[in-house]
Amino acid sequence: MKKSLFILLACVIGLSACDFGQKKKLQAEKDSLALALSEKDSELNEFWGVFNEIQEGFRQINIAENRVDLQRGSIIEQGATARQKIKEDMEFIAKTMEDNKSQIEKLESLLKRNKNASANLAQTLESLKAELVEKTNRIGEMQAELASKNIRIQELDAAVSNLAADVETLAAANDAKAEAVEEQDRIINSAWFVFGTKSELKDQKILAGGGLFKSTEVLTEDFNKDYFTEIDIRTTKTIELYSKSAKILTSHPDGSYTLEKNSKGEYVLSITNAKYFWSLSKYLVIQVK
Repeated sequence: MKKSLFILLACVIGLSACDFGQKKKLQAEKDSLALALSEKDSELNEFWGVFNEIQEGFRQINIAENRVDLQRGSIIEQGATARQKIKEDMEFIAKTMEDNKSQIEKLESLLKRNKNASANLAQTLESLKAELVEKTNRIGEMQAELASKNIRIQELDAAVSNLAADVETLAAANDAKAEAVEEQDRIINSAWFVFGTKSELKDQKILAGGGLFKSTEVLTEDFNKDYFTEIDIRTTKTIELYSKSAKILTSHPDGSYTLEKNSKGEYVLSITNAKYFWSLSKYLVIQVK
């Protein structure tokens, strides 16, 4: 009896220890998750804080631009006073632009550190870069307009020149990035198709076998890719086959296309669900007669 009680007591103690260990583990996981969320919130708060500063900078630039526009009309009446005000506003614009450029670089650094940043944040950053490019171009135009009225603010020449050079580099980087995205988008949405007789497809090594004791093999290891026509799957929805006999040899899901004859009795492939149709293969092979 005592032995049974001892065993029961040992089991209770063991279960309690296990329960305590499990609770400790769960608490540690909870603390870790809370810390990760707190860090993420902190990074987001920092991002939007910098963003608001940049927006305020652009707002102040707009106000200063309007003042310059107004003061240019009063040069004749106010003379040196108007020139001095224009100079001060233009210097303020140039300095604020430099500050905004530095803040945008800071945002870019924040996004690079945060691998889980959303596409919306990246898009927000790109829009700020675009606004920086637009404003810098506007400063150059204003400087040229002032020069045409013999209002030369020599102190601004270097600032405008530096900003223009920085923005030119930024614009070039953005163009290169846009081209890379466009090329990647083109590749993602590209597919290739070919139709031909059995002998034509065999000649290009697109089709092999199909004899008495051999199964037909489609897209052999060294098939001629140049024989295919490249298409954009977003825009190409129908393919006319100009034949009264057609058979699709590659794998494409049922329900994603129709293969029907037109008024001439010739087959036309209609792709009704492009994403689904090309999900198994980006190559389409059709045998015709």
